[in-house]
Amino acid sequence: MALSNDSLIGKHLVFVCGEDEYESEKTMPILAREAARKHGAKVTVLTAGPDPANPTSIAGLEALETADLAVFYIRFRQLPEEQFRYIREYLDAGKPVIGLRTSTHAFQYPEGHPLQEWNDGFGIDVLGAPWIRHFGHSSTTSVSVAWAAVEHPILRGVPTHFECRSWLYQVLPYPPEETIPLLNGATINPEDNGWSYTSDTPRVHPVAWIRTHGDGGRVFTTTMGHPEDFELEAFRRLLLNGMHWAVGAEHLIEGGSE
Repeated sequence: MALSNDSLIGKHLVFVCGEDEYESEKTMPILAREAARKHGAKVTVLTAGPDPANPTSIAGLEALETADLAVFYIRFRQLPEEQFRYIREYLDAGKPVIGLRTSTHAFQYPEGHPLQEWNDGFGIDVLGAPWIRHFGHSSTTSVSVAWAAVEHPILRGVPTHFECRSWLYQVLPYPPEETIPLLNGATINPEDNGWSYTSDTPRVHPVAWIRTHGDGGRVFTTTMGHPEDFELEAFRRLLLNGMHWAVGAEHLIEGGSE
């Protein structure tokens, strides 16, 4: 099922990659090229330097000044203020955000740092959930549509059920009440390692949801994002649909009204 060919034409999408666990510096450019080639978007991909393990620099964040959408896949960054201010100014402008997986724990500033509040603040106040824990690296996730959202445009062309390699993140009791869950995940073969969960921890958690961040921008968050997830047509479709919705072009996703 194809998306309308003109739904992202002229939109500037900035992909911000900075984590050293899930190879976002490889998967995000693939997604960006698809958005550019199939949907006419202008794309900029930023990566941590000199390598993904370096938490202190993502060059080129000034691209956010002209961005129509920022797509974040970052983890435990400690960006200097001169770089971080572009993110803050983007959010203050009320622009839309997409956050993948580890972006719920995007920053890890030391205690007493002027930006320490963003350690949880980005996950909670922007994306809608902080880092809590997961169900073990050897587990996988069974993903199903949250039936109250079955007609949501982001889910057009996305199967009602699929399995992904991402091990499930505990999200509950987040996201907040004003959030709309789109997909739920049930952990498959969780590890009983004494850290990932306790006996009373729910085994089903939201894995994709939408909300509005404090300054008015649309937000689409998913805790999926393992490299193998990008091999799934369902996951790539979900992300591209999410981009269309985030910039207000959901009516141009196939199945919508003109």
